Amino acid sequence: MLTKLEIARDWLPRYTGMRVEDFGDYILLTNFYDYLERFAEMFECEIRGQERPMQTATNGDGLSIIKFGMGSANAATIMDLLAARQPKGVLFLGKCGGLRKSTEIGHFILPIAAIRGEGTSDDYMPPEVPALPSFKLHKFVSDKIMEHGQDYRTGVVYTTNRRLWEWDEVFRERLNRLSAIGIDMETATLFIVGHANEISRGALLLVSDVPMVPEGVKTAESDSIVTEKYAQLHLQIGIEAMTEVGAKGEPIKHWRY
Repeated sequence: MLTKLEIARDWLPRYTGMRVEDFGDYILLTNFYDYLERFAEMFECEIRGQERPMQTATNGDGLSIIKFGMGSANAATIMDLLAARQPKGVLFLGKCGGLRKSTEIGHFILPIAAIRGEGTSDDYMPPEVPALPSFKLHKFVSDKIMEHGQDYRTGVVYTTNRRLWEWDEVFRERLNRLSAIGIDMETATLFIVGHANEISRGALLLVSDVPMVPEGVKTAESDSIVTEKYAQLHLQIGIEAMTEVGAKGEPIKHWRY
């Protein structure tokens, strides 16, 4: 195997247990097995790759969901492997910490950009290249959020490799100076590696904690409550947005691709 594409075609089934041709034209990405189970139950489809690093399912409308793990390294891996399929659109359904008073638990964030604090994306593009979503894809997501009577925030999120940072006053002060509205571990990487692989991509983030105040730091109990209250709506909006993109058949790739 001499080319990136040859490797990706071999490794996508290896990591997921699903043949390349069995993936849909549109992909949902998530960190959470619960989302995958909900999807499979909704569409009565099989979960593949139970024994693999990543699990996936595809419904009858050509929409797939992949639970790829957590962190920027896994985010880069799945976006590289999806080069084998060249999907028409990829939407990440992730959780994030809200960093501003305007981002409360249960709010949705449609990031207009992500700050590349994770380092992984530096292996793909120079630091000067901004991590951006495909804005036409975000338009579909925005419309669906509004149809469900929900509000959402836009702004820049900060992506970091640090999972345990809430105690670090220096890091917290830096986040304040950057004026980011949310923090996560995948979005910037997904945007940059998607850009490198010419894959249209977006992110719909659910604010699951407010870690800038001690009482807002995520716990097992608080995360369970957030999942119970908001996960189904989060997933439903993602499904409807990506299904509508497919049904309308509108191209969402940037013209230069």
